[in-house]
Amino acid sequence: MVDAANRERPNHDGVKVGGHQASSASLVSAMTALWFAHLGPEDRVSVKPHAAPVYHAIQYLLGNLDRSYLTRLRARGGLQAYPSRTKDPDHVDFSTGSVGLGAAAPLFAAATRRYVDAHFGARPRSRFVAILGDAELDEGNIWEAVADPATRGLGEVMWLVDFNRQSLDRVVPGVRIDQWRGQFEAAGWHVLEVKYGRRLQQAFARPGGHHLRAWLDRMPNEQYQSLFGLSRQPLRERLLDGAPAELADHLAEVSDDDLGPLVTDLGGHDLDSLLSAYRQCDAVTDRPSVVFAYTVKGWGLPTAGDPRNHSTLLSGEQIDTLREQVGLTAQTEWDRLDPATRAGALAAGRAEQLRRRTAETSAPIIVPAQTGVSARRPISTQEAFGRILTNLARVETVAPYLVTTAPDVATSTNLAGFINRSGVFAPTPQRTWIEDGILRWSEGPTGQHIELGISEMNLFLLLGQLGLAEPLSGQRLLPVGTVYDPFVLRGLDAFIYGAYSGSRFVVAGTPSGVSLAAEGGAHQSTMTASVGMELPNVTFLEPAYAGALDWLLCDALTRIGAAAGGGQADASGSDASAEAEGSYYFRLTTRPIDQQPYEAARRRIGDAALRRQVLDGAYRLFDAYDRYPHLRRDGLAPAPVVHLVSCGAVLPEVLAAATELAEEGVAAHVVDVTSLDRLYQAWQRSLRRSVRTAALPDLPGVFHCAFGERAPVVTVHDAASHAMSWIGSALGVPAVPLGVDRFGESGMVTDLYELHDLLPGSIVNAALTGLALAGSRVAEPTLPGSGP
Repeated sequence: MVDAANRERPNHDGVKVGGHQASSASLVSAMTALWFAHLGPEDRVSVKPHAAPVYHAIQYLLGNLDRSYLTRLRARGGLQAYPSRTKDPDHVDFSTGSVGLGAAAPLFAAATRRYVDAHFGARPRSRFVAILGDAELDEGNIWEAVADPATRGLGEVMWLVDFNRQSLDRVVPGVRIDQWRGQFEAAGWHVLEVKYGRRLQQAFARPGGHHLRAWLDRMPNEQYQSLFGLSRQPLRERLLDGAPAELADHLAEVSDDDLGPLVTDLGGHDLDSLLSAYRQCDAVTDRPSVVFAYTVKGWGLPTAGDPRNHSTLLSGEQIDTLREQVGLTAQTEWDRLDPATRAGALAAGRAEQLRRRTAETSAPIIVPAQTGVSARRPISTQEAFGRILTNLARVETVAPYLVTTAPDVATSTNLAGFINRSGVFAPTPQRTWIEDGILRWSEGPTGQHIELGISEMNLFLLLGQLGLAEPLSGQRLLPVGTVYDPFVLRGLDAFIYGAYSGSRFVVAGTPSGVSLAAEGGAHQSTMTASVGMELPNVTFLEPAYAGALDWLLCDALTRIGAAAGGGQADASGSDASAEAEGSYYFRLTTRPIDQQPYEAARRRIGDAALRRQVLDGAYRLFDAYDRYPHLRRDGLAPAPVVHLVSCGAVLPEVLAAATELAEEGVAAHVVDVTSLDRLYQAWQRSLRRSVRTAALPDLPGVFHCAFGERAPVVTVHDAASHAMSWIGSALGVPAVPLGVDRFGESGMVTDLYELHDLLPGSIVNAALTGLALAGSRVAEPTLPGSGP
């Protein structure tokens, strides 16, 4: 498959296609043992990214993949470079690609299954298997996942480590098996090694065989790997370099022809040894297991063990030789196994045994349009978020499906009310030793909050698997996580992984921005808004007011409850869920703000229209003409008009600036952007239609409702200024973006707003600058939006 993709398919780009032949070859034995002798239909497996061709070859042999895909590896509409649950056609359980994440995903999927079984009844038994490369153990997120209390005692988990002792760049110096074994055992894991094949084990059992084993056990890894490029006498000399004299005497009776196959006989290519290890892991049910399968990178290929074989491709001549060695021809190399042979009968039987039952689609979870959260006093969006969740926990159609999680920040992100009502999840009841009059931290199987250690990677890995609970565990959930907003970036790789996998969840990043004033630059997020906007399959939302947050959060949970996450690719290989919003990222704040401006807009616009605009991404919070009718100047030259566009915590300053501008004779309308993401996507959809049809674009309706007339804009954001700066381009008017473009520091809110030009005076000056850039032209009555 890899050869066809690189040498036989036309390549007009001149860019290497690749495909990792050596990394695939090292796992052929281990994966053959799994699919053709061990797995059941309910088991879920994560395949290391560089073994994707092996997985697809197995699926083809089992009849689960059409022949046409075999020559479309890494091609448009074909098999993905790395396993993808949303883009590959042969039902991948876990996407892999960013190393370390695919390995940890089955661990958190098992934690999710444990939660589902405790709350909704036991599902059919599944084993959660991760196949990973040994170099992936360098990734820090691996050890964060292994050590987290939420992943303890998961006896259905098995990690299979392809222990080939090579990374992308080199043969790894030394063998770190003792260190890794100790780390896994310290975390409570069951550890097995499949080191030597049967030929070597038989040699060890013969008289004097202990000399050979002792030397192979302590030989430097680099020296052992170098044996694979040698044969006969040069191999013997390299093997015995530094060895005790007794070993040379012992091996004197082994011929040069037999010595190479003997000393390179590793357990990771011995089917019986592998299956024995898998069965031993099944027998250990009180903790996860890890199997170190010693393998040869490039096993069976002429590049075996070569330190540079990671991305090496076999030549045409080498492929011809390999084809002949395995008994194939150019006419038969794509054939499935002959059903009349033992191998073909085995494949057909295993295909039937592994066939999964068709999953029933769950009924939608009914979430109310709002909870009616009360906000008669100044309130922060973080506090409102906690109160809305607590209200939802009282709704019978919603409460059973809500599950929250946080990396040791549950109480400081306002989940205490929900936890008091719903409890903390633990597989068995836990005694409460310390009574807290404010927080009732009651732990047991009925709890609905999963507490994590301080690891943002684990937060997003768990949220990702909770959001895939229906396709992997047969139960739709409403997962909600909270994290300090600046540390969204610490978990970003796992956040991206969940989004790419098609997971559906809500995460609240809070508190955010320099409005978290006294905490200083280390805790003040500035670029998270841009990240939220740019993540595919994630909708970014940043409401300022409790009522808007109520609508947005209930709408997000409604959408999650209406459809399962993790859509599989359709028959053409395209992403069946490409247009789905996926997950939801709320950027919230701890700054309490007055709710009366929002209530005034609600009275002016009406609930139905305002809700539609809030969900679409923007609405006019403050209408200068409504508040100051004289600015219309009927029959006279109209007052200059400017739009002050903002969101989140800084809106009070923006409203104050609008009042100042009115006193100077400028009509300053204030637009509250509840979702920069939805606003931007609406504009982009219009532009894409224009590009694809060569027609003039129509400005989306949300822009007409929020802006209404052409005028300069000032964007004000407690985040990087560029996140909103595109709005001027969308409207075709001058724009002056204000925001936080350098690291913050400690101080009062007003101090930091002054430093970053977010106070009313700076906003007023920015508005006057915008008017100057527009040449002091009077406002046109409406925005453009008509097609040709």
